[in-house]
Amino acid sequence: MASITINGTAHTIDVDPNMPLLWALRDVLGLTGTKFGCGLALCGACTVLMGGFPIRACQTPVAAVEGQSITTIEGAEGPAADAVRDAWVSLDVPQCGYCQSGQVLAAVSLLESNPAPSDADIDAALAGNICRCATYHRIRAAVHDAADRLAG
Repeated sequence: MASITINGTAHTIDVDPNMPLLWALRDVLGLTGTKFGCGLALCGACTVLMGGFPIRACQTPVAAVEGQSITTIEGAEGPAADAVRDAWVSLDVPQCGYCQSGQVLAAVSLLESNPAPSDADIDAALAGNICRCATYHRIRAAVHDAADRLAG
């Protein structure tokens, strides 16, 4: 049995402690916004936030997050999350959308720690999130737009 907090709600789940968090989220808790991509923590599709920082759920065992606070795309909230979602829609960022939950969460984490990121800051923060559709220019523009929205 593992006790984890997902999107502000405490859960006790009966899983192997070595089960990747990704599968606990998707298969046990029904939170399917976090996607399986490569299974090797290389693509970022499975990005969630632990304590506000991006982690790869496909390679993070449930035992490593016990007692931690995890945020998935379904639970992202607050000014940075709202600004990112609004910018993503305004700039029509997604093409296929598969990588976007990871991209959005990485952007939210960046803006919560750096409300005025440079292009280099954005590139560094989102470097581990691969977009097969190559919408990187729209993603970067949307992060800048979200930063502007947060600044008022």
